[in-house]
Amino acid sequence: MSSALLRPGKYVAIDCEMVGTGPQGRLSELARCSVVNYEGDVIYDKYVQPELPIVDYRTRWSGITKQHMKSAIPFKAAQAEILKILKDKIVVGHAIHNDFQALKYFHPKDRTRDTSRIPILNQRAGLPSRANVSLKSLAGHLLQKKIQVSCKGHSSVEDAQTAMELYRLVEVQWETELARSLPPRPPSPITDPTADSNQYMDDRYWPTDLMTSSL
Repeated sequence: MSSALLRPGKYVAIDCEMVGTGPQGRLSELARCSVVNYEGDVIYDKYVQPELPIVDYRTRWSGITKQHMKSAIPFKAAQAEILKILKDKIVVGHAIHNDFQALKYFHPKDRTRDTSRIPILNQRAGLPSRANVSLKSLAGHLLQKKIQVSCKGHSSVEDAQTAMELYRLVEVQWETELARSLPPRPPSPITDPTADSNQYMDDRYWPTDLMTSSL
């Protein structure tokens, strides 16, 4: 039985949209972040004001426009809110290192589930297990679902929901394989039972009155 089935509240999926800042808009900064729960319900979805001026909205891919920035919150405020949600969670995403990079954050590897790096998904889709397959392609092959078709850009909510759907598709098998691959826990240190008694024999630990009477 997968741990997620026992503790669905411990699992969230995330997707971020980035815009271009800096020289020629080559830097990628967070402009929208969506987080969904295990069932795919939206628990966070906000537009974020990058720390540097936006040079390229990348609307064709990001779906972000100047209009969205009117309701955007500062990056630091968004970062604090999002990291509070991710704390102690298993976080699912597709090529999720890009999302963490946009958040300027590193999530523990053992609590990260990247659907672009789950060979079982590729195998089920009839694709090479180590191939770098897009979320759109996996969704089409395995969920019979068309995503990222709008000319107005991607939806981070749709992408996060799709990543969670893909994860749940192979969840039990994937978690079982992960459990097998985890290094064994180191054995508990063996304590020397004589250590405590030797320490106790040190006269620093003897009662003062007993010390006096024995002199």
